Amino acid sequence: MTSFHIAVIEGDGIGPEVTGEAVRAVEAAAELSGASFQWTHYPWGSDYYLEHGQMASDDYLDQLARHDAILLGAVGHPDVQDHITLNGLLLPIRRRFDQFVCLRPSRLYPGIESPLRDKEPDSIDMLIYRENTEGEYANVGGRVYQNQTDDIAIQTAVFTRRGCERIIRAAFEKAQTRPKKHVTSATKSNAQGYGMVLWDEIFAEVASQFPQVETDSLLIDRAVMEFVRRPETFDVVVASNLFGDILTDLAAIVVGSMGLASSANIDPTRRSPSMFEPVHGSAPDITGQGIANPLAAILSAGLMLDHLQLDAAAAAIESAVANLLANPGPRTPDLGGTATTSEVGSAVAERIQAASQ
Repeated sequence: MTSFHIAVIEGDGIGPEVTGEAVRAVEAAAELSGASFQWTHYPWGSDYYLEHGQMASDDYLDQLARHDAILLGAVGHPDVQDHITLNGLLLPIRRRFDQFVCLRPSRLYPGIESPLRDKEPDSIDMLIYRENTEGEYANVGGRVYQNQTDDIAIQTAVFTRRGCERIIRAAFEKAQTRPKKHVTSATKSNAQGYGMVLWDEIFAEVASQFPQVETDSLLIDRAVMEFVRRPETFDVVVASNLFGDILTDLAAIVVGSMGLASSANIDPTRRSPSMFEPVHGSAPDITGQGIANPLAAILSAGLMLDHLQLDAAAAAIESAVANLLANPGPRTPDLGGTATTSEVGSAVAERIQAASQ
């Protein structure tokens, strides 16, 4: 039996609530692939910051490096500024372990009604490849005359040939395995005449190497419009760090709820651990109420199993979630139900176990 060592950072807000259900789903699916899991829980996050003045211990990246994968709940706290939570924990993990692919699926599951009219089940099924280590989130810049009347802030986006080429190539490699075989690039090269022009040039270069894959390139403002007007036409979308972040939040709502939005921060070379987390964040407004939707965390755990090449276990989680949504069963309030986080998690685990018998 193969054993995997997983780092668990439950983090802030509803993070501990939904992460517990994700771990339960993985344990239920483990025997399908003949795997076992050793979970190491770390107390890092905003509570740690409020006590210690930093989001994690000094050697937290070295500790995480010893694991096969990282399962993250959420970061974000009303009493801690967002730039502290992101730059103090999440973004350094992505950069240290070169998790340059942020993969965020958006599927309209049978049984879920899109807020957009007349969208049939499974008519929306897109994969968004977000560049995850540079671009607009490179955190290059500075402040001059801080807190004075002449305060100046300079924020520089960083686009490198290496960074653009590898995320765009990853999107094309995935697209050629899907039925539609189509890649859409989100850009803004009409206004950003350096970084996004380089992005466009590299997109065209990579596209020429995949003649079987159809392409289009949309300015980000049009892409946002088309995500609402005709989301069913998209297949694989590739975008910069900022544009990908915005588009995936919109895509999650289009397919029914942020509570279904999973994500994977991947190092495709497998030299370093990859990290898996729900997109929804810490949701402080419902923390502690036991009503957070755990499905995004559970689906993120399924992406982790897929990355660890535990195909049967990953498929079992996806099937269990799809079955739960397609049939009468417990749903949290964001999906129109009254069930608790634990009740939904239990229902998923039961379906996984039933499939393994």
